[in-house]
Amino acid sequence: MPSDLHLVSELPRVVVIVAPDPAQELDVTGPTAVFGAANKLSGRPQPPYEVHVVSVSDDAIVRTESGLRMLADAPYYQIVDKIGRPIDTLLISGGSGHARAADDARLIDWIRAQAPRVRRLGAVCTGAFVLARTGLLDAQRVTTHWRHAGRLADCNPRLTVDADPIWIRAGRFYTSAGVTAGMDLSLALVEEDLGYAVSLEVARELVLFLRRPGNQAQFSTSLRAQAAESPELRALQGWMADNLGGDLSVGVLAERVAMSPRNFARVFAKQVGETPARYVERLRVEAVRRLLEGSDRRLEGIARATGFGNADIMRQAFLRHVQTTPERYRAAFKAGQGGDLAA
Repeated sequence: MPSDLHLVSELPRVVVIVAPDPAQELDVTGPTAVFGAANKLSGRPQPPYEVHVVSVSDDAIVRTESGLRMLADAPYYQIVDKIGRPIDTLLISGGSGHARAADDARLIDWIRAQAPRVRRLGAVCTGAFVLARTGLLDAQRVTTHWRHAGRLADCNPRLTVDADPIWIRAGRFYTSAGVTAGMDLSLALVEEDLGYAVSLEVARELVLFLRRPGNQAQFSTSLRAQAAESPELRALQGWMADNLGGDLSVGVLAERVAMSPRNFARVFAKQVGETPARYVERLRVEAVRRLLEGSDRRLEGIARATGFGNADIMRQAFLRHVQTTPERYRAAFKAGQGGDLAA
């Protein structure tokens, strides 16, 4: 017969998501979908998660930026008494109501009171403003939606704000960029609890295009490329991404769009915001990152496949863009291995 300790350990982990008023609805529903899918796909007799969405308003209504209203399980200050168990993971979602929530002394005091009792504490998008107000993130490296990163840094000089990653772990504190990045963060939490295989199954179930580690940039090079005004340039950029192992010199690229090399370089830099050579190098480095994360190919093979020619040239470019070596990157972020880039 199992001991009481065993019974306690098999209880679902309580995840509480605090939604400001108004909230960005995907910052709330994205994580709940991930944990819900994990419950379905974990293969365990008992669901591993018990998820509760709580409101900041007394009426237990979560108002969202789109106008959708959601019925919460309870106002935040009632949830612990209602569930009768400690919170395992506490997440603060984002939304345009974050400034009001950060100024709510009662809410801030409640988060501070819960902090020593929870295993993990995190924020999605502008929820970082609320969590930062508690002082719990002081001296930590954090992120938020790129649009709000500068303001977060200005308002909280004790934080180290990095606008690039989609999510960051600092001990037991987690912060992420906005909207779909909250799902990436939630997938990482599922992997911590249930393993890589379950988190991958969840990503497949939710038809997520790519299961992204936290170090991935909020803006990929391909996403930046969509800012180009010219349809011909956008089509060229798509071709470039599909032909990284080939000759992507200015002369070859200019010929594909029927321009002189000099005019092409000028127009490209104006529309894309960087030189063709810099853009190509970014594309190739991103491709290297994906291969390091998802394959066991040798570095020389990866270098040839991505157009770098040899591993030394690839390593130099990788250092410029990622500030670490391909070897250390693979050790930290290869699928299913976890790890810490700073280790």
